[in-house]
Formats: sequence, structure tokens, C-alpha cells
Amino acid sequence: MNNKILRSYFILIIAPLFFSCRGAVKDENQKNASVSAVTAGQKYIIDTKESVVTWEGSMLFGFDEQHIGYVYMSNGGLFIEKDQLVGGAVEIDMRTIEYKDKETKNSPVHHLKSPDFFDVEKFPISTFVITGVESVVNQNLKVTGKLTIKGVTNTITFPAKMEVKDGIVTANGKVMIDRTKWGIRYRSGKFYENLADQTVSDDIDLLMKIVAKK
Repeated sequence: MNNKILRSYFILIIAPLFFSCRGAVKDENQKNASVSAVTAGQKYIIDTKESVVTWEGSMLFGFDEQHIGYVYMSNGGLFIEKDQLVGGAVEIDMRTIEYKDKETKNSPVHHLKSPDFFDVEKFPISTFVITGVESVVNQNLKVTGKLTIKGVTNTITFPAKMEVKDGIVTANGKVMIDRTKWGIRYRSGKFYENLADQTVSDDIDLLMKIVAKK
């Protein structure tokens, strides 16, 4: 099993703007919380075929080896009022985690899905619910919301860019989080000593492309 993974980068950035679930969700209360948070504006449904969360990762000292992959959304929603984002929620199906190079990176994917990292059998869905949106300049936004991974919820804020044209919303965003705040401590230098070059970075960059339609 290749442990040279992770600064896990999960393209949730914009995922934060939707809600949904591709498979059966074990915790219905989590889903209901996402739905109830959205109250205003015209709803745009996320196009799951055109939207994707891309992640990139590496060992803390493994600069020479990059890891790139994807994780996918199910049904999600963005709420738009007068061409401005006013809310939204999203559910990310963690069971869909995959590497770009599927043939040679299969074992690391199994590890990412294990209890060491995202424990997808127990926590198949991660969610993001928007709690605030601030217009910065032109199409640039500052989005704040609650990100839930492995049953742990923290507030995050990140920059995003959004455009509404011909009934289609396109959004892109990027955020970096500290995975240990969500209880993912595998080979973290904060909790384990003498890891040397086996230390896994705590930072996770989330990159995202979202397309939503009426």
C-alpha cells in the first residue's frame, strides 16, 4: 500500500455550495440539516456530470511525488437572487474518491477510504452548507460555510468566482483546511513523533468546478 499520499486536496471548495447524495445516506439528519439551511433565491441544480472536485496531495517531505485525483458530487443546489449567490448546500460522495491514474494508484485509494483517513463506510457523505456570502469585486466572492467531514463540523471561509449566464451558474473555488480539525490524524506531525520522511502534511487544498442549472 502506498502511503505517500496526502496533503489530501478535496475539491469541496465549491461543493460547499450544494447539497445532495448519490447513494443512500446513513445519516438522514445530516441531509435534512443541509436542505433546511437553504431558504432564499432561485434554486439552481448542480449538474453532477459537469461538476467535479479535484484533489492533489503529497507527503510533507515528498515534494517529488504528486498525487492527483477526483471526488464527485451528487444532487446539490445553489440559490441565486438577482444574479448573486445567496445560499446553497452540497453533499460529496466520499465513496467516489479516485486517482487520475487509476491503474497504478488503486491501493492508495483504498487507504484514503479506510478509517486512517475518511472512513467512507461509516461516513459516506461530506457536506458543506453556506452561511454567508460577501461580494469582493466583479465576479469574485468570499464564501463562508460549515464543512462536515467524518461527522465533525467546522466553519471555513474561501475565495470563489461565479458567473450566471443563460440560466447556467458556473463557479470555481479553492480552500486549504487542516485535516486534523476533522479528526484525520494519520501520520500527523502534531500527534506522532519520529515520523521523519513518513510525515503526512496536515494541509488539504480543495479545488472545485461547479456547474448548476435551473
